[in-house]
Amino acid sequence: MKLPIIKHLSQFIEDNDQDYLVETIEVLEALTEVSSLKDEELDVIGELISNMYGALEVHKMTKDGMDKKEALNTFMKRVLGSIDK
Repeated sequence: MKLPIIKHLSQFIEDNDQDYLVETIEVLEALTEVSSLKDEELDVIGELISNMYGALEVHKMTKDGMDKKEALNTFMKRVLGSIDK
């Protein structure tokens, strides 16, 4: 996950609608079922999906009243904390 991408996607959600990301995630998840994809291609798709889910989570936190910067930091701390376990 990359914080600048999550931040950018969060702004996209604010400017447009989260439905765009939800539908894009669905398309990318469907693509992962293509048997001819290489591991590297699956990794890229997985990274995109992860960043989009991260942006949706950050958007939810800001929608619940958290400051955007604080939401981004909270999300990344949670991600890093889960990696350390």
